[in-house]
Amino acid sequence: MKIGFIGLGIMGKPMALHLKAAGHEVVVPERASLDAESRGAFTVAANAAAVARAAEVIILMVPDTPDVEAVLFGAEGVAAGLSAGKLVIDMSSISPTATKTFAGKINALGCDYLDAPVSGGEVGAKQASLTIMVGGPQAAFDRATPLFQLMGKNITLVGESNGTGQTCKVANQIIVALTIEAVGEAMVFASKAGADPAKVRQALTGGLATSRILELHGERMIKRTFAPGFRIVLHQKDLNLALQSAKELGVALPNTASTQQLFSASIASGNGQLDHSGLVKALETLANHKVAPDEG
Repeated sequence: MKIGFIGLGIMGKPMALHLKAAGHEVVVPERASLDAESRGAFTVAANAAAVARAAEVIILMVPDTPDVEAVLFGAEGVAAGLSAGKLVIDMSSISPTATKTFAGKINALGCDYLDAPVSGGEVGAKQASLTIMVGGPQAAFDRATPLFQLMGKNITLVGESNGTGQTCKVANQIIVALTIEAVGEAMVFASKAGADPAKVRQALTGGLATSRILELHGERMIKRTFAPGFRIVLHQKDLNLALQSAKELGVALPNTASTQQLFSASIASGNGQLDHSGLVKALETLANHKVAPDEG
């Protein structure tokens, strides 16, 4: 199959490479950042429209709602290169409301549309173990499933309406953010009280408080390893989506709002490009105490 892939970032590149390794031809736009590994793996087209003309399925993996809109409908965008029967899959994490609008425009061109955001970060992308949350028609989902299986493990059609995949991803990001914040508070508390945070984490992983976030991000907080798997600035964007959607629904999300403010404080302090486990630095500032010394 010829697959167009737009967005070769931290997660997009390994996802595209899994498709290539399975024998698919992967077409990317010329403006994509291609290192030596990518240059030999992918076919290059002039722009997004050319990618869409060349491919049967077009996958997007870009940062935010305006980026998806520009890639789809901007000058020489995907929509300009589509013909009836093609499938567009947006694996970015964006607004559920905007997703419904984008899907309608693509459907009007005779093409199917799936919103299929992912969870699992850089590690999940590299290991092809992503969780993929999909919204869209069953037939389109069935067509895309063999591709999803090359990139992820837990693949769910959340609903046959576009936007349901993005809604699920927003819910995921609420849980992840609030759990990171809770782990950060616990680590700051334990360290300030004089306990060894590494031993506290070890003890907690054997009880009800255990979670993948305590295991992985708790360790990052202790070892001060904040190289990004998923950046603070992107998680802040996702919580903005949550709060925007909640406003539209008339739903109160008080703890989401407070955690979003901590992400905003992190960005204001120059830490927006750190891994989202780096949220602990904002809590450390409030406590005037670090969980552990920074390296160096």
